[in-house]
Amino acid sequence: MYAITIPEPGGPDALVWAEVADPVPGEGEVLVEVAATAVNRADLLQRQGNYTPPPGASAYPGLECSGRIAALGPGVAGWAVGDEVCALLSGGGYAQKVAIPAGQLMPIPRGLGLVAAAALPEVAATVWSNLFMVAHLHPGETVLLHGGASGIGTMAIQLAKAVGAKVVVTAGSAKKLARCKELGADVLVNYREQDFVEEVKAATGGHGADVILDIMGAKYLQRNVDALAVSGRLVIIGLQGGRTGELDLGKLLGKRAAVIATALRPRPLAEKAAIVAAVREHVWPLLESGVVKPVIDRVLPLAEASEGHRALEAGDQVGKVVLQN
Repeated sequence: MYAITIPEPGGPDALVWAEVADPVPGEGEVLVEVAATAVNRADLLQRQGNYTPPPGASAYPGLECSGRIAALGPGVAGWAVGDEVCALLSGGGYAQKVAIPAGQLMPIPRGLGLVAAAALPEVAATVWSNLFMVAHLHPGETVLLHGGASGIGTMAIQLAKAVGAKVVVTAGSAKKLARCKELGADVLVNYREQDFVEEVKAATGGHGADVILDIMGAKYLQRNVDALAVSGRLVIIGLQGGRTGELDLGKLLGKRAAVIATALRPRPLAEKAAIVAAVREHVWPLLESGVVKPVIDRVLPLAEASEGHRALEAGDQVGKVVLQN
């Protein structure tokens, strides 16, 4: 088969479309012929040499895919050759074939095609696990989403609104904020021109955000705590603004608040399977009813993955960049 390889870390041109050995499904795995995958920030970090795949994971980038089952490994039940699926991966999506633990497979939501479905697994699993399984976002609460126009942000807006939360988003342009509003965001904050702490307090009558989903890390740490409500939950899922910051524990104690940091890729198989099962139970019905929709900025050929990486690094996309085989 062919796959996107990384012979040496570097810029987007470090991605090389090359012939490699076919994967073989092991115990409890299925082999999927990949129809499409999508670009995630972890792929950029891996390309740069800053994110080593977890033990046992494919060396090729790609944390999600859609496609058709080509073969079943030993011990797999409930799936058949030819089934159309999408999946959460630990790596290997940037390829023509990938071996996947059966617990990370999901059927294609009714009404969606294979290309659209490739944009779903990583964001749906990330958002559902963090906003609902970790932060326990409830109806009527206020959630602050940094990077509202990103793949994660566009999914988070829709899922938070679907459960009856009030949604505040940050983004860096009027165009991105307008798209967030179309998706249901209630309060729009241009982080280049406005202070999100002040805007959250103003929008909530001084209450603050009950939940914050943060991709920035150190740069926003103290201001996020400032923006939290009493008993608020700050969930950090990215470090785009650095990994080491100062935290006023007295302020955190005073608010009886929590700071939680999570990562999806290195979790054990059983934890990923549990998250995927929850996504299938709670998110798939919303997709099939049209309440939630995948947001895709552009679709590129997989062999041109470097262009997808450039798009994500430029930061001008809204939603997901999909790579099609």
